[in-house]
Amino acid sequence: YGQFDRYRLIDTLRILPAVQEGNEIGSGKPTMGMEEGGIQSAESLALARYFMCSQVYFHHVRRMYDIHLKDFLNVTLSGGRFPTDTERHLQTTDSGIADALWRAAFDKDRTGHIHARRIVRREHFQLVYQRNSEDIKINLEPGASAYKKLAAEYGAESLRHDFYKQANRVANFPVRLRDGAIVSSLGMSETLRNVPAVTVDRIFADRCIASKARDRVNCDRAELIDPEKE
Repeated sequence: YGQFDRYRLIDTLRILPAVQEGNEIGSGKPTMGMEEGGIQSAESLALARYFMCSQVYFHHVRRMYDIHLKDFLNVTLSGGRFPTDTERHLQTTDSGIADALWRAAFDKDRTGHIHARRIVRREHFQLVYQRNSEDIKINLEPGASAYKKLAAEYGAESLRHDFYKQANRVANFPVRLRDGAIVSSLGMSETLRNVPAVTVDRIFADRCIASKARDRVNCDRAELIDPEKE
């Protein structure tokens, strides 16, 4: 994942007049664009970014550890926030947070023990629900409905809902054709027009109830995601 011809991409970058909306002639202010010969490299970059997001950055286990870390920081930092005054902010380091995590993981009396334990001892919550294309035919945000119902049964403290929808990031930039005309990248490339946005809608559960919650989802999925069936 994440591979593209960066040398070709860089070699074909140019400063070009921006393409005005609805106009295929470059007539706007100067902006970053490229020669026609680099368009396949730009397509590869857009696809590489999509695959890295969907397969690596938004991998369900990695996302769950982010959530556990946020839970830990929320209870150990003052007000759940990093300090904003310069001196104290610079004194808050990655190594200091890692040390606090390690100490809390093995001392049940320390603040944030349960969250630190889940990270350090790899006792992270497990995936019990992940939306699919059929779910959104019933509900555009099925995870929210399923989470509400599962939380009523098992307790919100034993579940986490992870929802993220990537903002529209259409790669629209000017491209200079071999005949000198300047056009929109979206007019040239069907690939760039159709790179999907990354959307995550998942529910995780504490290991002690994960099996029961997963069975509940498997047996009653349609009921759980239907907002009309409260």
